Amino acid sequence: MYLLDNAAPQARDRFDALTTIFDPGTKRHLETLGIARGSRCLEIGAGGGSIARWMADRVGPRGHVLATDIDPRHLAIDGRANLEVRQHDVAIDPLPAGAFDLVHARLVLMHVADAQGALSHMVAALAPGGRILLEDFDAPFGGHHQMLRTTVAVRQVLAKGGVEVDAGGTHAARLSALGLEGVAAEARAFLWTGGSPGAMLTRANYEQLRERILGSGLLTARELEEDLSRLDDPALTMPSPVMWATWGTLSARSRRTPGTA
Repeated sequence: MYLLDNAAPQARDRFDALTTIFDPGTKRHLETLGIARGSRCLEIGAGGGSIARWMADRVGPRGHVLATDIDPRHLAIDGRANLEVRQHDVAIDPLPAGAFDLVHARLVLMHVADAQGALSHMVAALAPGGRILLEDFDAPFGGHHQMLRTTVAVRQVLAKGGVEVDAGGTHAARLSALGLEGVAAEARAFLWTGGSPGAMLTRANYEQLRERILGSGLLTARELEEDLSRLDDPALTMPSPVMWATWGTLSARSRRTPGTA
């Protein structure tokens, strides 16, 4: 079960904050990997669709972007004929084999129980010479004196609910194990202040997970409300999670049986 359900009223705020904070880094990596006119792209867990729409604009009318999500209700194509939206669960649903030049998934695998199996499906969808970019969270670097109690509780609630909260740092080994070439990674993190998009993202997660947080016994309702009020204080500084970006290339010599990796 996906704990941060797209049907929740906080989902729109979460997507808007993720777009503001993380899209610049995602676009930089996709440009470096070589998104081009005519490329065939797959965006898994597309959420609000900001990266899928950007991809569609980059690949042009001769290219194609397939944007998938387990719940695509927030995924708008805004009239782009080369952008297709599909409801899809990467953990269990098949993908077209060998069909894509570029595959991207941000904050997806950490929520999938069988992350290695899902990743095998993604790699099987790559054409020979295709590239994959994975982005997932890990814990903040080294802790911080203003780490909010609720953030600590949220990590424990997510982990108990089956989320791999330290997934980001594991993907390089996973891609290497699947035989990809040129595997590399970058970690980036931010210092967020009260009232910032980072605080908006944090608030959306706190509020959506409120009942689970309080039910865990890790903190009281009063403590949760105190942290929520601090998110509006411009004097607050807190560390973001670390966003790991990991990429690799399927050998141009690769020839596989459809459906295998």
